[in-house]
Amino acid sequence: MHIREATLADFDQIWPIFQEIVAAGDTYAYPRETTREQAINLWLETPRKTFVAEENDQILGTYYIKTNQQGPGDHVCNCGYMVSSQARGRGLATTMCEHSQQVAKSLGYLAMQFNFVASSNEGAVSLWTKLGFEIVGRLPKAFNHPHKGYVDALVMYKWFTTRSE
Repeated sequence: MHIREATLADFDQIWPIFQEIVAAGDTYAYPRETTREQAINLWLETPRKTFVAEENDQILGTYYIKTNQQGPGDHVCNCGYMVSSQARGRGLATTMCEHSQQVAKSLGYLAMQFNFVASSNEGAVSLWTKLGFEIVGRLPKAFNHPHKGYVDALVMYKWFTTRSE
């Protein structure tokens, strides 16, 4: 598997992954009917960088990295990850998260924050915890899961380096 920066030409392969995940409505807080044009903006144009994980010219996963807040918060980044349903269970999310942390550091970020992790997304919560992220906030019933109803949304955070103050 190879991870590289995404291009607009990659979106033909990213779109089915994005559409399947967003339409399910159980992990991302994007409207389930997000259009292709909106998805291009959300996933490729708004982030600072977007990457794809590919194998044999087939995109299996993708992630973006962007500044979480401007001004005094611009040292913290935010990432979002998506893995094709056909490629799940192969460690792609782990590999992409580890890759994104290296990219974040190279871009000068000191921390990474996941703003809105559905507590019902147990696989993601477990993986992010395993990779050193802490649950630093809980938003009661903030995520409207299509089958489980209102579940908590978690804020997860990882500081990369010790600040010398």
